[in-house]
Amino acid sequence: MTFNCLIAGVGGQGTVLASRLIAAAAMKRGYDVRTTETIGMAQRGGSVVSHVRIGDEIYSPFMPLGSADMLIGFDPTEAVRQLPYLSGQGKLITCDGAPEMMEFIKNSVPNAVIVPSKQIKEQYAKMINVALIGTAAQSGLFPFGEDAMLEVISEMKSFSKENKESFELGKKLYHEQA
Repeated sequence: MTFNCLIAGVGGQGTVLASRLIAAAAMKRGYDVRTTETIGMAQRGGSVVSHVRIGDEIYSPFMPLGSADMLIGFDPTEAVRQLPYLSGQGKLITCDGAPEMMEFIKNSVPNAVIVPSKQIKEQYAKMINVALIGTAAQSGLFPFGEDAMLEVISEMKSFSKENKESFELGKKLYHEQA
């Protein structure tokens, strides 16, 4: 069993933190995990991509094109750039954006869940990453339960309460959008 998750965003959105949360939750449940990030000009709002590979025996942190079971896009433009990694049955979870971009995603990805970012930003402007992880967890695709993710969030030293609330909001939004 191998589960591949790609996370795409821009610098400052918490892409690396999100990959570490997912990896920590998987390790809590006994899975081998490999992660890597492509950061580039992240400090200047540039593209950030994290590969998270979970399974029984994972040897490489990089996943091949067309093999991502899930693509989480904190920024829809960055998600579209990474679509070649998504498998034909893979699920895309992203925030909304420009109407043309949303139309492209709806026409290109049959398993897309587009979450209204305004709802998240109103309550948790700096925690869109954790909200989208909540949305992803609710999809049931992770090889571990959401309880593992909540354990990891609870262990965070700062903003634990707000991150839990953001995670719960993301779960709720999954059902409204899926």
